[in-house]
Amino acid sequence: MRALLSVLNVLGHLLMVFSVTYLLPIACAIIYRDGTLLTFVVSLAACVAVGGTMTLATRRYRMELKARDGFILVTLSWTLISAIATVPLMLHEQLSFTDAFFEMMSGLTTTGATVMVGLDTLAPSINLWRHAINWLGGMGIIVLAVAILPMLGVGGMQLFRAEVPGPIKDAKLTARIADTAAVLWVIYLVLTLACILGLWLVGMSWFDAICHAFAALSLGGFSTRDASVGAFDSPAIEAVLIVFMVLAALNFATHFTVWRERSFRPYWRDAEAKGVLAVLFLSCVGCAAYLWLLDVYASFWTALRFVSFNLVSIATDCGFVSTDYALWPTFVPFWMLFLSAITASSGSTGGGIKMIRTLILIRQSGRELTRLLHPNLAAPVTVGGMPIPNSVVVAILGFIFLYFMSIVTMTFLLIFGGLDFISAFTAVIACINNAGPGLGVVGPATNYGGLTDFETWVLSVTMLLGRLEVFSLLILFTPQFWRK
Repeated sequence: MRALLSVLNVLGHLLMVFSVTYLLPIACAIIYRDGTLLTFVVSLAACVAVGGTMTLATRRYRMELKARDGFILVTLSWTLISAIATVPLMLHEQLSFTDAFFEMMSGLTTTGATVMVGLDTLAPSINLWRHAINWLGGMGIIVLAVAILPMLGVGGMQLFRAEVPGPIKDAKLTARIADTAAVLWVIYLVLTLACILGLWLVGMSWFDAICHAFAALSLGGFSTRDASVGAFDSPAIEAVLIVFMVLAALNFATHFTVWRERSFRPYWRDAEAKGVLAVLFLSCVGCAAYLWLLDVYASFWTALRFVSFNLVSIATDCGFVSTDYALWPTFVPFWMLFLSAITASSGSTGGGIKMIRTLILIRQSGRELTRLLHPNLAAPVTVGGMPIPNSVVVAILGFIFLYFMSIVTMTFLLIFGGLDFISAFTAVIACINNAGPGLGVVGPATNYGGLTDFETWVLSVTMLLGRLEVFSLLILFTPQFWRK
C-alpha cells in the first residue's frame, strides 16, 4: 500500500507539471478570442486541484520507487493525463467522456485516430490543445523508451543494453536519466522548430505550421483539417513533412550522436536507421510502380507523390493522409498497415514492433534454417556485426507472441461488438501500432466517430497497450506482480 501511495504522490507532482501545458491554449484563446478562455482556465484549475490534492494527501509517503512500482506509474500516468486532458473537449465541444478520452489517449499515445469532425472550423485553441497533447506525448514516449522502460527490463531500447550495437551503447548520452531527458528534449525541440519554419516557408500559415509540426515530430498525425494534409494539396508541404516524419521515426539517440560528431556517419552505423530507410525507399518505389502499372495514376511520378507521402506517414505510424488510399488496389493499403508494425526505430516517437526486433527476428529465422542443414553449427544471431544473446532473442519471441495475441483478442472483441472484420482488424492494427487510420468504417476518408462506446473503449486500451509495448500493461494483470 505504501508503494502505491508513493506512486500516487509522483502522479500528483506529474499533474502539477502537466498543468503548465494549459498556458499554451490559454494564450491562443486570448490571441484568437475564440471563446474558449474560460474553458481552459477551468481546466487548468481542475488539473491543479487534482494534482495538488494527490500530492498533499500522499506527502508522507514519498519514497524511492522500485522497478515494480515503475510499471504502475507508467500505466497510470498515461491513463490519468489522458483523463484530465478531456476536460476542455467535454466543456467546450460537448463530447462524451468516452469520446474525449479516446481523443486524448489517441493524442498522448501519438496514434492520431480522431472522433472529431469539423476540424476546419474548430476553435483554434482546441485544435492547438489536441496538437500540444500530440507533441508532449511524443517527447514522453522518447523518454519512456530511452530512460524508463530499459530500467524496468522491457522496451525496444532494452535491446541495446544487451550488447546490441547502437547509439545508446556508443554515445552513452549522459550519465543521469534527467540529463538524458534534457538532451532529448533539446533535440526534439530543435527539430520541431525546424519543421515549423520549413512548413511556413512552403506556404502554411504559422498556426497550421505549428500544429502540423507538433504532429509530425511526435508522429501523432492530428491535423487542423478534416481532409488532413490533403486539404493543402501541396507537394512541397508533403515533402517537408516526409523529411520530418522519417527523422522522427529514427532513434533520437542517433540524432544526438550525429549532432555530437558533426557527421552523418552514425546513421550509417545504425543498423535500424539503414533498415528503416531501405524499407521506406523500396516500398515507395515498388508501390508507386504497382499503382502506375494498374493505371490508378496516369504517370509514375504522380503515383510516387501520393504513395510516398501516405506510405511514409502510415509506415512511420504518423497517420497524416493526403488522399483516400482505401480506394487503391487492396495490396497497397494492407502493405502500408503491415509496415506500420515494423518500420519505426526504438527510441523514436513511432510505435509497433520496432525495426530492431524485426532485424533480430530475421537473423534468428535465418539461423534456424541454417541449423536444419547443419545441426551442430554454432551460428550466433548478429546485428551490425555484434552477437545477440539468446536471452534477448527469447524475450523478443515472447513479445511477438503477446503482440499478435493482443491483436487477435482485440479484433474478436470488436467483431463481438458488431464491427465488420476489415474495419475491426485494421482498426486494431492501426491503434496497437499507434498509426491512426485503418480501413473500412475507420478508413482515411472517415474517422472513429461512428464507433459504439464499447468499440471506442476497446481501441483506447489497444492504443495504450501498443504504446507501452504490451509487457508494461499486461504485467499488471498477472498474479505474480501483486505478490509480496
